[in-house]
Amino acid sequence: MLNRLNPKEWYERLWQIPINELVEKGIKGVIVDLDNTLVPWRGDPSQASDKLHKWLEGLKKLKLDICIVSNGGSSRVREFAENLGIKFVAGVPKPRRTPFKKAMALMGTSPEETVVIGDQLFTDILGGNRCGCYTILVTPQAKKEFFSTKIVRRIERKVILRLQREGVFPERKGEAE
Repeated sequence: MLNRLNPKEWYERLWQIPINELVEKGIKGVIVDLDNTLVPWRGDPSQASDKLHKWLEGLKKLKLDICIVSNGGSSRVREFAENLGIKFVAGVPKPRRTPFKKAMALMGTSPEETVVIGDQLFTDILGGNRCGCYTILVTPQAKKEFFSTKIVRRIERKVILRLQREGVFPERKGEAE
């Protein structure tokens, strides 16, 4: 079970992920979480940083398709996705395979051509790994979260420590901001 919680890579921030390396891996579609991955928890579209906009533009220039997959309410996710000009799947619980499969169908990609990027092991990484996608963990942008997420974070830290001791968890890349 723990191997399904293990991402292929770990970055401090989403925009520190080298886009060219994704293309070299054969990636054509990017599934990305919204809260604490693209923006701080419960952030609105105006909170999208210049670094995020630049990273997304880099994806588009290299013809990578992008889709937000979020457990969050669909109206907020829709507004955010439309503001950025990208696809979305919302209100479907992760780590179920359904939202990831819907996103891949929207993008026209297979699991081997898709990367899943998110800040949570038990939703984003587990869901992406269950579908056979390449997975990248990013450090959450903010400490503010749902109460239940804070509890899950404690378990995540224990899982990460165990996998690090076993020498199978990737080293974190990128600089803290």
